[in-house]
Amino acid sequence: MNMSGRCAGCKYLRRRCPSDCILSPYFPSSDPQRFASVHRIYGASNVAKMLQELMPHLRAQAAETLRYEAQCRIQDPISGCVGVISQLHQQIQDTECQLAKTRAEVALMNSDGQEPPQAQADQQI
Repeated sequence: MNMSGRCAGCKYLRRRCPSDCILSPYFPSSDPQRFASVHRIYGASNVAKMLQELMPHLRAQAAETLRYEAQCRIQDPISGCVGVISQLHQQIQDTECQLAKTRAEVALMNSDGQEPPQAQADQQI
């Protein structure tokens, strides 16, 4: 149990926080919104069950992942975190395409015997 009393989960659910509360280490009373968003998407009992089924060293990362996925689902109820992943994937593809174009331009300039504009400016200095 937290030194300050009940964890955010037990406060939200208006129950006593037992000393072995599975939610207490991952949902501190100082951050009630963290639990509220996870509860809204997954439900308190489901979150507790998921955490209990994991080995203790994996629980903190799982709680953080649940929080992130819940926040994404609240912001984008249709795509959730998959929408964020898709956007990032598209940005990577766009950047790789731009990089390929830039490399082709540099190769073309080098094959014509020209140096890139920055190299020419450096030589003049």
